[in-house]
Amino acid sequence: MEDEEDDAALSFAIAVYREDDQWEADMLPFALTSNLDRLIHALRQQPSISGTIGLVDIGDEFFVALRVLGDRVSVFLSDITAAWDWPLAEQVLEYLDIPVPDEEELEAVLQEGKQMVLPVGDLSIFADLGMDEMELVALSGDRELLPDEVLSSIAARLGFSQPYERAVDAALG
Repeated sequence: MEDEEDDAALSFAIAVYREDDQWEADMLPFALTSNLDRLIHALRQQPSISGTIGLVDIGDEFFVALRVLGDRVSVFLSDITAAWDWPLAEQVLEYLDIPVPDEEELEAVLQEGKQMVLPVGDLSIFADLGMDEMELVALSGDRELLPDEVLSSIAARLGFSQPYERAVDAALG
């Protein structure tokens, strides 16, 4: 229980968007870290030429990236196994129409004894912004990086590191 409380204390949701040809980022209410529908609704409220990006970090466990552009919503989950323990990850799988895998199914995919991160969703979510699928998968699968470090790397790669970091600092206090 204490670990879940620690993870909750480190969790945040950030909206990133372009305004007047420059990136901006704002923290979103903490309650959105556990409700995908409300998160998508909040992102739709922020108009942006290139779509609004949502980045959600759930402690040291996983992250979700979203991109809302008009009626289109792209979603990426950093690790499918998070759906076993976290409502947001389970909601992402439901949104993507992917069943939550059981351990036997994953054992068939994973090599015995090897810990891997299995991302799912729109791997090309940031392709038009300069981050291809392979780079996103490589970052997400790097077991040396925590989810917040992966999100910081994504923000830096896509060119909105400074506003993103300011929003994270505001979110985490």
